[in-house]
Amino acid sequence: MSAAATQDPELPRAGESTIKDELEKQFNDWDDLHMGPRAHLRAERERLATLRWEHLEVEPVGSTLGAEISGVDLRTTIPAPVFAEIEQALWNYKVIFFRDQPLDASEQLAFARQFGDLEIHPIIPPNSEFPELARFEKSEKMGGYENIWHHDVTWRETPSKLGILRAVEVPPTGGDTLFADMVAAYAGLDDDWKKRIAEMTVVHDYMRAFGAAVPKEQKAAAREQFPEVTHPAVGTHEQTGQQYLYVNRAFVERIEGKAREESLAIIHHLARQAETPEYQCRFHWTQDAIAIWDNRAVQHYAASDYWPDTRVMERASVIGNRPAA
Repeated sequence: MSAAATQDPELPRAGESTIKDELEKQFNDWDDLHMGPRAHLRAERERLATLRWEHLEVEPVGSTLGAEISGVDLRTTIPAPVFAEIEQALWNYKVIFFRDQPLDASEQLAFARQFGDLEIHPIIPPNSEFPELARFEKSEKMGGYENIWHHDVTWRETPSKLGILRAVEVPPTGGDTLFADMVAAYAGLDDDWKKRIAEMTVVHDYMRAFGAAVPKEQKAAAREQFPEVTHPAVGTHEQTGQQYLYVNRAFVERIEGKAREESLAIIHHLARQAETPEYQCRFHWTQDAIAIWDNRAVQHYAASDYWPDTRVMERASVIGNRPAA
């Protein structure tokens, strides 16, 4: 009869590797094995657990990101102390959710403008009355194509700092949006990778994702209007001072100073950090729900598992500053 274990095998004894270290060695014949994080989320989880709120009810969703907020009607004039807490919840949890908020388009815009000036997307069709609202209308005729991890509009010199998405019509099942904490993703990199990308600059290109939608005769004009831009691979958040990983497959063309072929392995390793479940939270949409995300600190992924059902969302995007290293 075998003896029962006396401790979790992950807990190392002095001078010994952990079971995860051994598994990574054992499985090294698998191409590009990527095991999840171990303990580095603890400090942030403990910090978030100490937060207290005077004007809002806040229920955390994920390990280090995401919170559902109640106790406020977004259609009304929001008192300054309440709005300040909404902003603080956003900076701390990186993405926040509100349910049962029956805003119309004009009310969504009024709420969004409290965070700053709004941008107009050059490709995604807008709400018929309000060009600042990008309308994502999916049905049997047009399935979802946003099911790739990305930050929004990183091909802009000054990408949006916030996305504010409203559920206009939700499918009976599916259509969730997943979010990934890119602060945790950066923290989870090993020291060698952190040194490697400390001063790395990445080239982002509008044509990567939207080039196919531009008619051939308009491509030159589109390239002139939206030239390639560069952003640091690691940004420093202007509100929190936290460092975040700022690389996504949707819009990144290459590492500055390298050809695309030379860049792909680096882009792949950095971008895939968003795929780690421990860094994620998932939001199941209900009618009149609102999500606000920090477009620097998180990537997102819209699950396209509802076709041919209808899913309609409208997004306001707040203009940001150029990301800084």
